[in-house]
Amino acid sequence: MASGVTNQAYADAAERLSADTATSTGTQLATVADEILTVAGLLRGQPRLRRALTDPSRPGDDRGDLFRSLLSGKVAEVTVNALATLVAGRFSKPSDLLDATERLGVDTLLASAQKEDTLAEIEDELFRFAQIVAGSPQLAATLSDIGAPVAPRAKLVGDLLDGKAQAITVRLVRVALEGFGGRGFEASLGRLVELTAARRDREVAYVTVAKPLGDAEETALAGKLAAIYGREVSLKVDVNPAIIGGVSVRVGSDLYDGTILRRLNAAKQAFAK
Repeated sequence: MASGVTNQAYADAAERLSADTATSTGTQLATVADEILTVAGLLRGQPRLRRALTDPSRPGDDRGDLFRSLLSGKVAEVTVNALATLVAGRFSKPSDLLDATERLGVDTLLASAQKEDTLAEIEDELFRFAQIVAGSPQLAATLSDIGAPVAPRAKLVGDLLDGKAQAITVRLVRVALEGFGGRGFEASLGRLVELTAARRDREVAYVTVAKPLGDAEETALAGKLAAIYGREVSLKVDVNPAIIGGVSVRVGSDLYDGTILRRLNAAKQAFAK
């Protein structure tokens, strides 16, 4: 969703959906989100439909009415209204419609979690699952295999997380399996962690240390980063003894690597010259 026209179409749809669901419960929002994500799955498998729905030679209202006719009676009216509004907007390319639909579904899932006050848990569950995947090359290869059908990979995720994670967490992992926004599986998980944190008005800081931080150390680090970035920071700590000591912190595209391993590698390179 990089282009301005796509962002405007998304904003119009999100505003319509927000108005229509202002009094909805978390459970009702989750149902709408699932419907939107199901439609995203339809769009993913129908490139001709995406092209028809983003055809710049057709008026936006005509495209919205076309989509409305396809969806009416199959999903809730609030879902139809939001997606018809989305399709009536302008898109730079057909794939942008898919990305915007996925994002609308994800944001609606997160709105549901916000209603239920479970955003922090979901953020942590997504991060912990991403760590588990990263620590198991075989599992990572299986879940990241875009050539394999989604259904068996989704079943594997369900088996792994059954009784251990929120239902919305499991649904978000399934979104990642589809390749959220055209990303790979692990990158999709990372993006979903960041969107969940953003919903809580927080930055995500990925911290790598050689041994676990104490509570006071975490609080101090979070405070320093909050002062730098002007908002609360959600620390995602990974313990990796291989770095020997020090700390590495990544926030967005910013990276501070103060690990002993980096210093040793730098010294080796200097001596090799």
